[in-house]
Amino acid sequence: MEMWFSDEHTEDVKLSIRINEQLFSAQSEFQRIDVLDSREFGRILVADGDLMLTEKDEFIYHEMITHVPMAVHPHVEDVLVIGGGDGGVVRELIKYEDIRHIDVVEMDPLLVEVCRKYIPQIACSLNDERVEIFHEDGLRFIRSQTDKYDLIIIDSPNPFGPGEGLFTKEFYGNCYNALREDGIMVNQNESPFYTEEAFQCQRMHKRIVETFPICRVYQAHLPSYPSGHWLFGFASKKYHPLEDLNAVAWKLKGIRTRYYEPRLHAGVFALPVYVEELLEDVE
Repeated sequence: MEMWFSDEHTEDVKLSIRINEQLFSAQSEFQRIDVLDSREFGRILVADGDLMLTEKDEFIYHEMITHVPMAVHPHVEDVLVIGGGDGGVVRELIKYEDIRHIDVVEMDPLLVEVCRKYIPQIACSLNDERVEIFHEDGLRFIRSQTDKYDLIIIDSPNPFGPGEGLFTKEFYGNCYNALREDGIMVNQNESPFYTEEAFQCQRMHKRIVETFPICRVYQAHLPSYPSGHWLFGFASKKYHPLEDLNAVAWKLKGIRTRYYEPRLHAGVFALPVYVEELLEDVE
């Protein structure tokens, strides 16, 4: 008997992956968490029925949400990661020796422990001595932070349910206040392809544009995510994502990556016409 996991992208579209076995399943205080093992994608983390990451392509998402701002900001020391309980963003951040402290705000402690056990090659990064984990609501946490971080990475869930507060104008305004005078905020911005997620892209971009003086959107190809075409938001108080890129300085750091490269950097900000039109509707 074959076992398949289907990630619903729209009412009419699903991505189905053949599963070898279910490794874990439990209901936490906040969500149902499943870990599945597949031949094609390796281990798969699922929350409330939605695919969160796969072993095979998670590096694309985590590299692109991390190294793009790190190649632009000349001196990041203090970082806040909202979400990120799987450890993927932190794994990329700890490659930088200049970073002195990383706060991770992950509401669900069970998610962290499940990732430590079932995807340790990713979650082991959370053991770095520079990392401090807070199990609380990201919106509540950010309200009390002022002029504290050089970089904020919003590795948030979908803009529905428990994570919806991380997509409000109030939240982005609090992020602005929590950043230092030259700080950068990066967020996952959903896919522009399907109608519902395209609406979420517009909504997020509009609220960020209303808050930050410099806002751009960039893209990556993520095979396991809806449509495979994924967007990220870059918002800054001072630095422009293209004009302030220092490719030489980044290369000299000797950071090992599998997707991100400075020669790719300019290209990911060159958006298809339909995406530009989608974003122009809110500017």
